[in-house]
Amino acid sequence: MREDMAFEPKYAGVDTRLLEGDLVNFHVAMTGARDEKDVHAYAECAAAQYALIRGFGFARHVRTTTDNQGDLWSGDAVYTISAALPRGLKTIDAEVIVANCEDNGIPTV
Repeated sequence: MREDMAFEPKYAGVDTRLLEGDLVNFHVAMTGARDEKDVHAYAECAAAQYALIRGFGFARHVRTTTDNQGDLWSGDAVYTISAALPRGLKTIDAEVIVANCEDNGIPTV
């Protein structure tokens, strides 16, 4: 089970690119991930903090792809950021997510 796995992550950074308008791409890398869920969480933390830095309160997940090469995990995530709660099922409240990331020791942008 995932909860029984050792979890000693090392976060190797985030590369952020504004694609167009409110569409933002996040490339994250880490070692020590248990599975792709840890990579998704790291990207979500980056997206939430980015939204707050830009003066927005929300983000919507568009897609995330992950790759694993030995112990190195990488993620390529795309989010939209917005001032109002966007439509869609995969929306996040940036302040809530950033607080959750801090509580769980996951760095943000």
